Amino acid sequence: MYPFWLEIEPFEIGPFHLGGFQAPTFGPMVVLGFLAAYWVLKKEFLRKSIDPELASSILTAGIAGGLVGAKLYFVIFEVPAAAGLGGRISALFSGSGLTWYGGFGVALASIIWLVRRRGVAFMDVADAGGMGLAIGYAIGRIGCQLAGDGDYGIPTDLPWGMTYPPPAVVPTFESVHPTPVYETLVGTATFGFLWFMRTRTARPGMLFCLYLVLAGLARFLVEFIREKQIVLLGLTDAQWISMLLIAAGVAGIAYLKRDK
Repeated sequence: MYPFWLEIEPFEIGPFHLGGFQAPTFGPMVVLGFLAAYWVLKKEFLRKSIDPELASSILTAGIAGGLVGAKLYFVIFEVPAAAGLGGRISALFSGSGLTWYGGFGVALASIIWLVRRRGVAFMDVADAGGMGLAIGYAIGRIGCQLAGDGDYGIPTDLPWGMTYPPPAVVPTFESVHPTPVYETLVGTATFGFLWFMRTRTARPGMLFCLYLVLAGLARFLVEFIREKQIVLLGLTDAQWISMLLIAAGVAGIAYLKRDK
């Protein structure tokens, strides 16, 4: 089916091992993602003459709200009903199973409350936050990939298909789409584009609206090749939320570009 140089066995992905010690992968990547977002926030705040110390407060609010929201969304909406109460409690305290949209919603609400208390223009913060979210998400998905936590896609015979054998969190020996890799690449590209545009658009809020469109579109498309549960009209809950984010971003762009 493929040229001889592409006829390779599927890659195997699993946690790192150092001697007899299994090195954690998911948690450190989440922390690294937050630190990358913090660096972006602080750098942008300095450029915009915003108190850079606000970046640490936003990071704290984002971590607390993001992790709580991401875990609760996963437990409530993604843990199978057959798991029962015991399964949900186990998922609540597991080291994986974080759903981005749940974290995004709670973290955003926490940050809006914080920024309003500080009297800072929210759109200036949102523009920096969009860039931080893009790179933070890209790095966090590396953790999902290394842990094999079940975020991978449907079976594929493409040459870059991967298997996730034990001790992956959700192991599979079948060659599947490495969707966390796709999301890392798209997230990195989104960050690069927004970083390039940050000095080329003067309207506060434009970068954040662009982020909503790009991030929403990326998640909408990747859902088609991911193991998923259909909720309505052949689409997943993540795809419906993605469409809301895309619509919000497009509406925001149209509003900001209107003639004054």
